[in-house]
Amino acid sequence: MSARDVMATARRITALTGAGVSAASGVDRFTLPSPDHLASAVVRRELWRSWLDDPMWTAEPNAAHRALARLERAGRVRALLTQNVDGLHRRAGSTAVELHGSVARVVCVDCGAGASVEWALAEVRGGADEPRCPLCGGVVRPAAVAFGEPLAEEVLRAARAAALDCDVLLVAGTSLAVEPAASLVGLAVRAGAALVVCNLGPTPYDGVAAAVVREPVERSLPELVAVPVVASGPVRTWGDPSTW
Repeated sequence: MSARDVMATARRITALTGAGVSAASGVDRFTLPSPDHLASAVVRRELWRSWLDDPMWTAEPNAAHRALARLERAGRVRALLTQNVDGLHRRAGSTAVELHGSVARVVCVDCGAGASVEWALAEVRGGADEPRCPLCGGVVRPAAVAFGEPLAEEVLRAARAAALDCDVLLVAGTSLAVEPAASLVGLAVRAGAALVVCNLGPTPYDGVAAAVVREPVERSLPELVAVPVVASGPVRTWGDPSTW
């Protein structure tokens, strides 16, 4: 079965995306150091300086982001789960579940107050060693999951529900090497979803996939989204009460 055949009958799709989806936008993987490293004022100062010119701040959604947004507007997307923190899915118009948070916002580690990353970067450009919370003066960091930190429980719960409640899991631009995101694939397959993997390199789940596409996602996703939908039987997943 080809990826086009799977997509032709897909009506309740959960998409799982990774760094490869943003590669064509010039965005490299963004990694937030561990909390232990972030505890160092020297490390934080160096990080903020290095982030000033990060291409993420000027990147625009590419054809892959826009294709998934079109699929959602067509009413065929159950959920879009992304490991990316660049916010490009949301800017393209998708209602993304950002598994690892987002660098579009910053948060005070002391009082929890939030602000835009534009404000934080402006503080550093204005001469501050690092941005400080305007409310309590505490340390400010991007609102993304740092290395070694767990995902927020409510986010992981929503992601697992989406994996169990779809007829197709569309994986795009990820090697599926990072947990717990990769484990969502096993959940979806065991629940009866057809797996479509769109990634340039191999993944541990290629062997259970209904179809594997080895092309840049900015080319493959628009083509798959454009496949005409054909009539099919009822969608039946573990998330469908009629199957309980």
